[in-house]
Amino acid sequence: MTQAERLLYTAKVHTTGGRDGASRSSDGCLDVKLSTPGVPGAGTNPEQLFAAGWSACFEGAMGIAARRMKVVLPADMAIDAEVDLNLAGDAYFLRARLDISLPGLERDVAEALSQAAHETCPYSKAVRGNVDVTITVV
Repeated sequence: MTQAERLLYTAKVHTTGGRDGASRSSDGCLDVKLSTPGVPGAGTNPEQLFAAGWSACFEGAMGIAARRMKVVLPADMAIDAEVDLNLAGDAYFLRARLDISLPGLERDVAEALSQAAHETCPYSKAVRGNVDVTITVV
């Protein structure tokens, strides 16, 4: 870490049992049962958790972009995230879509905000070049 960087937060999660196990954060705020996607089960799965985390982080990045652009985000803005688990041969990979709803904003402003958020969101940065991502203003 360089002197200009500073650590803001470290998430600590203990997982046992893989996709059919459980995950619990060190502070106890997250305590979930996991289940394999597409099969009956009482738990969530890593793809759902990733979609929730990314869409929440992306919305935060949109707030930063809006402040920089001096735009007020609508109170009823929403992000619908879809994360696909795919298989090609014996290789697993992800695809993702974020549908951004910004009611009342001009389309060009909404698209500029979405693009700015995609450039700064840590989740977007993490998947860039590794996951096929489609971001759509709806």
